[in-house]
Amino acid sequence: MHFRLTIYLFIPDPSLAQSLTHLLSTERYNINLVDSPNELIDVIEDNKEKIDCLVVLNQPSLLPLFNQLYEEGILLPIVLLETPIENTAPMTGGQENGEENQKAAKLSEAPTCLYHSAEVRVKVNELEDISSIIDQAITRFLHLGPNCSVTDQSLIRSKPNQVEDKQNFLLLQQRRLAEKLKERLGYLGVYYKRNSQYFYRNLSQSEKKELLSQLGSEYREVIINYFSQDFPINETIDQFVNRCFFVDISVSQILEIHMELMDEFSQQLKLEGRSEEILLDYRLALIDILAHLGEMYRRSIPREDIPYELLFRID
Repeated sequence: MHFRLTIYLFIPDPSLAQSLTHLLSTERYNINLVDSPNELIDVIEDNKEKIDCLVVLNQPSLLPLFNQLYEEGILLPIVLLETPIENTAPMTGGQENGEENQKAAKLSEAPTCLYHSAEVRVKVNELEDISSIIDQAITRFLHLGPNCSVTDQSLIRSKPNQVEDKQNFLLLQQRRLAEKLKERLGYLGVYYKRNSQYFYRNLSQSEKKELLSQLGSEYREVIINYFSQDFPINETIDQFVNRCFFVDISVSQILEIHMELMDEFSQQLKLEGRSEEILLDYRLALIDILAHLGEMYRRSIPREDIPYELLFRID
């Protein structure tokens, strides 16, 4: 069954790992056990385009690992298993014991997000319905907007290419996972659930301006390389269309981006004394993009015969 979901488990507790493996021992999953943090980061980096969900026992020592994955732009659905934090009884004594207790309290504080804002956390004694929990993690990941995982505005300003790589990988991962789920359910549209908070029409004026600038740069790259034999044009178009889809950009706005770019090229050709007829060929790129985007919008419209509960369940 090539549409099984591929799940990687990092559970250092042998009995817990055995219990989870038993709970997930159905035809729906391919289960892979990871034995160490070093092995975990290696398998994620080597299989990042195949992994459908991570299930990890949360430990403070894993924070650098997930920071590294985030910096590399590798974002995946994840379920974090939480163990109860034991409170240390206050010791009798003076100021020294008070300071030690304060340090212990700080160490016990977990970050709001270990990996990204779509992660799902669950206590280890609440895993009877682990399949539904994995469904929830995948659903939240599919809802994750292309910009919402990057919250550090200083990073956006100082490392725009790095941020763009994260967003592009996220979009491609969402699309790959949605395609796999399409084979299970036979319907793609219910998984293209977008967060309207990140729609163009709901952005501030400054955010709209920044978004249109980014889209203009990406569209320019598509046009310049559209007829190049050595450029990954299909992947570039996919990234552009995915971004447009998740921010709900209209066809008329893409036409406006196209016409502005053609006007710019036209002026340059006139200055060089060259014919503008070559620009007509780039209508093919525009048609390609609009057809692709139109199909994504068409598939995103829920069918009337899909039961409501399937919007939240995969099995």
